[in-house]
Amino acid sequence: MADSSPSPTHILVLVASRDATSLGTADIAHARDLSGGAAPVTLSEGEAVEIPCPAPGTGDMPHIAPLREEFSRRHIDAIVVAAQGRRKRLLVADMDSTIVDCETLDDLARHAGIGERIAEITRRSMNGEMDFEAALRERVGLLRGMSATLLEAAWKDVRLNPGALELVRTMRKHGAHTALVSGGFTFFTSRVAEKCGFDEQHANTLLIEEGHLTGKVGQPILGPDAKLAHLRRLVQGHGLHMGQAMAVGDGANDLAMLREAGLGIAFHAKPAVRKEIAAQVNHTTLRTLLFAQGYAAADFVA
Repeated sequence: MADSSPSPTHILVLVASRDATSLGTADIAHARDLSGGAAPVTLSEGEAVEIPCPAPGTGDMPHIAPLREEFSRRHIDAIVVAAQGRRKRLLVADMDSTIVDCETLDDLARHAGIGERIAEITRRSMNGEMDFEAALRERVGLLRGMSATLLEAAWKDVRLNPGALELVRTMRKHGAHTALVSGGFTFFTSRVAEKCGFDEQHANTLLIEEGHLTGKVGQPILGPDAKLAHLRRLVQGHGLHMGQAMAVGDGANDLAMLREAGLGIAFHAKPAVRKEIAAQVNHTTLRTLLFAQGYAAADFVA
């Protein structure tokens, strides 16, 4: 007699932090038991698997928060995505602490000798405790009169996060459009975009006169509303629907676009962001964004 049970509508993706652990058969079996899932498919041996399962909160599948917490103890990220439309046609990514491993304005301030003062404002802004635009103006104002050569010094400290190149290059190879949209500065985003291969980049502009920072930002300021506007513009401009878009970021200024994208990923995010966004990468790298879309490691473009 044919199996009359409904086909799984979702996919549970487990990804282990390769620096801390390995995804074993016991982990996978436990995930199947918790989720009521079907046979697993290996995406990367010892690192990533996908398990077809019911929607979170239905049948045997618990809501994602307790499931995520269960595997977090083993340095394993658990993300549930809809089975249909997994591979996205658009990537909109934040830069600071997402594509790169630092906050570039904080690094700039550190070279200027006021790092701690500005870093505290950044922390409050990224956790939603301060208005983004006001925080940006305050931080940039503290740099007034300082040499623009500090920008080059700060650039030397910038490092791409693991998986950034693979994420952008793999999605582009498979036909996706990629955009770097940052509340940071074009001095950095232009270079990061070129290094990663993003199709386009958008950010704020630091105003410079006679080789010194003026302490002002060019208008209009690119904040949370502008990030969302870029997401909507790109979806419409490429003839897509929002379900075909992926957004990734870590701060409160990313929340609007993370909420609206078909798949919004909170990447090593601030508490205020983790509180709202279900799909979280807390232990692993940007490779997880590819696994979430069903790419196997063998498909990655390095």
